[in-house]
Amino acid sequence: MQNLSPRHVKTEESLRLGVVSGWYAIKVSGTFVSGPHDTEADCLRMIAEIAPRPAKKK
Repeated sequence: MQNLSPRHVKTEESLRLGVVSGWYAIKVSGTFVSGPHDTEADCLRMIAEIAPRPAKKK
């Protein structure tokens, strides 16, 4: 399972990185996995699709 988190890349940083400003799903290492997304909610939905949380054991 990948541990992904949402991250917002602002305009200044996007110019430096050569990417579009927006929300990205990133790995712990900082590697972009998905994006850009318009909102944090959109990004979180994609993270749930890519790396769903494991089901809780009873």
